[in-house]
Amino acid sequence: MNRGAREALIYAVLLSAAVFLYLIIRKYGDQLAQPTRAAAQLGVAAAGPPGGHDADVMVHILLALSVVIACARLGGMLFRFLHQPAVVGEIVAGIMLGPSLLGHVWPGAFAYLLPPTVAPFLDVLAQLGIILYMFLVGLELDPVQVARHGRAAVAISHASIVTPFLLGTLLALLLYPEVAAAGIPFTGFSLFIGVSMSVTAFPVLSRILTDLGINKTPLGVTALTSAAVDDVTAWCLLAVVVGVVGAHGSESVITVAMAVAYIVLMTVLVRPTVGRLTIRQETSGHLTQGMMAIVFVLLLLSALTTDLIGIHAMFGAFALGAIIPSDSKLAHDMTDRLEDVLVVLLLPTFFALTGLRTEIGLVSGLHEWMLCGLIIAVASIGKFGGSFVAARLTGSSWRDASAIGVLMNTRGLAELIVLNIGLQLRVINPRVFAMLVVMSLVTTLATSPILRLIRGKEVAAAPSEGGVSWMGRLRMALHKPVEISRRSLHENT
Repeated sequence: MNRGAREALIYAVLLSAAVFLYLIIRKYGDQLAQPTRAAAQLGVAAAGPPGGHDADVMVHILLALSVVIACARLGGMLFRFLHQPAVVGEIVAGIMLGPSLLGHVWPGAFAYLLPPTVAPFLDVLAQLGIILYMFLVGLELDPVQVARHGRAAVAISHASIVTPFLLGTLLALLLYPEVAAAGIPFTGFSLFIGVSMSVTAFPVLSRILTDLGINKTPLGVTALTSAAVDDVTAWCLLAVVVGVVGAHGSESVITVAMAVAYIVLMTVLVRPTVGRLTIRQETSGHLTQGMMAIVFVLLLLSALTTDLIGIHAMFGAFALGAIIPSDSKLAHDMTDRLEDVLVVLLLPTFFALTGLRTEIGLVSGLHEWMLCGLIIAVASIGKFGGSFVAARLTGSSWRDASAIGVLMNTRGLAELIVLNIGLQLRVINPRVFAMLVVMSLVTTLATSPILRLIRGKEVAAAPSEGGVSWMGRLRMALHKPVEISRRSLHENT
């Protein structure tokens, strides 16, 4: 008998002996008296759902995530083929998986794929995705570029926020008695309508500029820098609005005071610590797991702090990212490690959750669709008008000012974040949420075609940049020579 056969025989004998001995043990165990003490007396939680429930939920979660990721990639590819940002296709795919399409056309498949038991788990993943997304957005902010184009960028960005914000709050006077839910104060409703009109999606705008081949032109750099300043201002404005809406009476003053104390703490204590971490990372040569653990602990503590203050956890993540130098090796390495998981898994989960909350069918009848059209018109006029006038006053030509006005109308993912926060706080209801989601998609989808119409032959599709994600293109669009060289080397290898 050879060695392999001998080992197999020994294994079979041992296994048979183990089974035989267990059968003997079980025979005597079955003769024991049943326990009579209640589970509560032993400190054991009461019995949960019938066996197999947890496994069934896990099956649905894994299946839902698989379908969400696949649909997001297909949607992104389709919209990229149509010369639209891939992220818009991913947003549309998430909405199509919700009650607006799948739930309407095939209710049985929708109920099996995304049952109510799955939503809480998707929500956790989505919230984690938004926290990481805002952290990366903070990492991408380049103060050098803002300072270089500061006068025009600040004027354009602030005009593109103030004008649509005021028009949005004015529109709220009409919408409040028509579509607001009972018990919602006008202050909170109007503030969220105003903020939803004011947002510009920085990464989506970067992708549009790159695809059109104008990201490195003076127009592209001015638009990107304005969008960067817009991002910072809009998120700060949203933080104030969330604090005001979430607090009552004197609590709002306490919230603002705690937010100011938090900013001072981040500037005085955390920023020097992060500075030392970036220096250490420059000398170490690679991002270690220990360094990542330190950054993640700081990230989670910062997010936790702002959440306890009452201004949402994502603002803490954004603040930590913003104090890390955007051109540091730590920022580059953290982005490289995180963005693939974020773009492929977590953001599509957020889009799917948004899709679950979006039911276009709630907007019914000619009157409500006219209100939806009015929302789109006010949002577009406010963004375009404010940006256009500010661009003209800072020296831009008529055509460049028009192009900047169109570009600043891009909303996309940033708008969805604002809308989801408003829905979670119950300031806006699902019907208003659906109207504003439609507005976000229409204004974002209209950007590229209108810009091509305005710029004509000057706008051409950029060469394919396979393998470079929208975060990578965002960095390249901001003229970071070191990052461009590093990306090019990565692609060549």
